Amino acid sequence: MSAEAGPAAAGARNGAVRHVRLPADRRTPAAARAVVRSVLTEAHLDELANEALLLTTELTTNAVEHARTELDIDVVADEVGLTVTVSDFAAGPGDELTVGARNDATEINEVSERGRGLLLVDHFASRWGTTYLPTGKGVWFRLDRPDADPPDAAGNATPTGTAADSSGPSASAMSELMQTAPDMYADDPLPDFAAGLLSRLAEMVGAAGGAIRLDRGDGQGRQVLARIGRQPRLDSELLQVPLTVHRPYGGELELDAAPSAYARPLAVLTAERLSLHLENDRLRRADVRRQAWLTFLAEASELLAQSLDVELTMALIPQLVVPRLGQWCAVHTTDEWGRLRLAAATHADESVLPQLHKVLAETGPDSIQARLREASRSAAQIPLGGPMEGFAVPLIARGQRLGTLAVGRHQRHRHDPDEVAVLEDVARRAALAIENARIHAERRRVAQTLQQSLLPPVLPVVDGIGFAAEYVPTGDDAEVGGDFYDVVPLPDGRSLVVIGDVSGKGVQAAAVTGLVRDVIRVLVGDGKPLSEVLSRLNETLVERGGGRYCTLALAAVGPGGGNQLDVALHLAGHDRPVLLAGKGGAGFVGTGGTALGLLDTITSPTAQIRLGPGDSLIFYTDGVTERRRGRELFGTDRLRDAAAPLAGYSADVVAARLRAAAINFSVEPPRDDIAILVLRNDAA
Repeated sequence: MSAEAGPAAAGARNGAVRHVRLPADRRTPAAARAVVRSVLTEAHLDELANEALLLTTELTTNAVEHARTELDIDVVADEVGLTVTVSDFAAGPGDELTVGARNDATEINEVSERGRGLLLVDHFASRWGTTYLPTGKGVWFRLDRPDADPPDAAGNATPTGTAADSSGPSASAMSELMQTAPDMYADDPLPDFAAGLLSRLAEMVGAAGGAIRLDRGDGQGRQVLARIGRQPRLDSELLQVPLTVHRPYGGELELDAAPSAYARPLAVLTAERLSLHLENDRLRRADVRRQAWLTFLAEASELLAQSLDVELTMALIPQLVVPRLGQWCAVHTTDEWGRLRLAAATHADESVLPQLHKVLAETGPDSIQARLREASRSAAQIPLGGPMEGFAVPLIARGQRLGTLAVGRHQRHRHDPDEVAVLEDVARRAALAIENARIHAERRRVAQTLQQSLLPPVLPVVDGIGFAAEYVPTGDDAEVGGDFYDVVPLPDGRSLVVIGDVSGKGVQAAAVTGLVRDVIRVLVGDGKPLSEVLSRLNETLVERGGGRYCTLALAAVGPGGGNQLDVALHLAGHDRPVLLAGKGGAGFVGTGGTALGLLDTITSPTAQIRLGPGDSLIFYTDGVTERRRGRELFGTDRLRDAAAPLAGYSADVVAARLRAAAINFSVEPPRDDIAILVLRNDAA
């Protein structure tokens, strides 16, 4: 309805008039207050601001909450007062009150049942009323200056016999009660804010004491948020008002107040005011908690991802869960027959751990084992009964059921929905980490098996000749390297020493390495000269090497005159070996040639070397000389210098010492495979 249709329309002479239509949302009360404030300023009625803004807020808030339609706000000011009408468009009865009629209810509770807004209107307004039209209904109130007589329905001044009772709470006090807010910069602003709110309420209604109790649902039960005055006597009749907060919050306001017409409505008003801030506190704490859970999940994922060992990963999972997400935790894995095996378990109280293991091992239709088997077959959480109460979730990764994650409930409370969601997420990440660790372990086993197949299981024993080898794979033991060595008997009774390096790593490099070893063995077994062996091998790599090349050193060694050994050395792009004299001194020997697999034709000159008693020939791959310490390489000169003091030592000692020198050169793991092969004249 419009204010011009109301009882105070005639009072607009020499005043101000506003009419606005506002939507039904949370911003409407603020917009309505702005309209009323502008009219008060224009009409010089600032002394009515507290009451007018308080009543406007209550009526518009109630209309938004209950009518849920657009609102018409009509404001009319004259020289002695202000009339505000709030109308909505919801259908309703039309025979309760008429425009301009005084509320004749004898009990204030009859008014309060219609809403807190009408209670405040009845207390503070000079006159008020409601009206019903075919399009909706409205509530209006009239506020007059304290020193002026209010107009009657015709606009004439009348005595103010319906003014508010001065014995009730003042509008300024009510306004202060409604507009106070907690100090958000305090560590915990709610206790001080609640105490201040309770103190003002007790002062307004004359209460001897009171308390506000709050349960945040964190397992600590109902705690006293604020308390004022004395403890109530056992025979006291306490005024109790529940706090309107969402779960898991709960609580109530208690007031030790004498019976009063305004005590309960004002306590309800205070409880609702406090509940708004408690809701904000609940949402803020929930947001902080979710952020903490996200941080926890990120850190847990990082820890799980860093471990590629299956046993270590499974041992780490319970340590992440306990005690933050439960009293105990157990990880079970499923074998190929579907049987569960306890992989890891922990308890917040270590003295209870033996009992936990005993309970987890029990079998039977009602045992935890039976529930775990049910969880491993399902895709949802399964509750666990006593004596170790909790729940279990399956560990599933890439469609594979790996086992179960069982978690015991907290000591004081059950898991809330957020914790259950976090545990399910932990189970998913843990299952993926376990599966990744298993895949890595399988890759490592395959790589080690393949690498061993490319190396001779043992070196042959030949009278007067000592053979020794050292092999160190790259730091990534899941990758197969291209370095290899071998000692092959020749048809003429000599021995062929082979050491080589195929470019690249992985399965393809291993395949080429196996191809090189097999071709060499077949060709030398047929008695082919070494030059022809290298030429045929080069043709094979050009055709079937897949673009990979190989450096190779071949040395045919056999008895010479006296105690000498004759060595025919061929180098195909490989580093020159070190000749370590038995009487001291070390130097490089041999002539370089063309690497295999790069060109159609190659050159590989033959170098004839004679080894005296105690002399050694040291072969190696570039993993030794290219070992890095920052930007510095181990290099060939350092290798020669490291070999020089080893004159006179056996082949095993020389190989082991050079391996240690290369490894200790840097604290970093090797970036390339290291292979060392020593040939020594062991003649007396």
